[in-house]
Amino acid sequence: MRTLVKNIKGLVGAFEEVPRDVAGSEMAKFPILHNAWLAIDNGLIADFGSMEDFPGIVDWSGLSIVDAEGRWVLPAWCDSHTHTVFARSRSEEFLMRLEGATYQEIAERGGGILNSAKALQAMGEDELFDEALRRVHHAISQGVGAMEIKSGYGLTLDAERKMLRVIARLKEAAPIPIKATFLGCHAVPPEFDDAAAYTQHVVNDMLPAFAAEGL
Repeated sequence: MRTLVKNIKGLVGAFEEVPRDVAGSEMAKFPILHNAWLAIDNGLIADFGSMEDFPGIVDWSGLSIVDAEGRWVLPAWCDSHTHTVFARSRSEEFLMRLEGATYQEIAERGGGILNSAKALQAMGEDELFDEALRRVHHAISQGVGAMEIKSGYGLTLDAERKMLRVIARLKEAAPIPIKATFLGCHAVPPEFDDAAAYTQHVVNDMLPAFAAEGL
């Protein structure tokens, strides 16, 4: 499958030689090629250039042409830290933080990770999947082309497994690459006496179980 995008107002990230990485002030230097075209072959960028120097089309077979009509084209984003799988929003806690509340005070008012864990433990896997897939598609509509998704809102073996299974299903259903992260020690659930005891549970019970399932 070949695609030609023409009449691009600005092709963002048009490096002649793509740098291995950039840092500091170099991050502000992002080349833009105005009035551009972009050729894609089997999902990979094959070539690009200025419309003024467009070489023309020799082989029309299997070619799809997209007229950008003066729109911008830029790279997709890689979102390397997300909590896409959750049961309920904690947006009200953001307001508490703005008002000066500490995380401990938020937890005492019934908020925090433990509250999120209770809601997630009560929600079924299919509903979690449907809600998370909707969020993934929204992220894609905003320009995300790859993402990482963490667990960590389950806290029990069964709930963490449920989250990781949802992420595995998202990998199959979403049209972008997704990587899973097991965030085992996100918080200490109330049924454990201390962090050390819960950490041992994560290491001795959770990790082997999830590794055995390939999650």
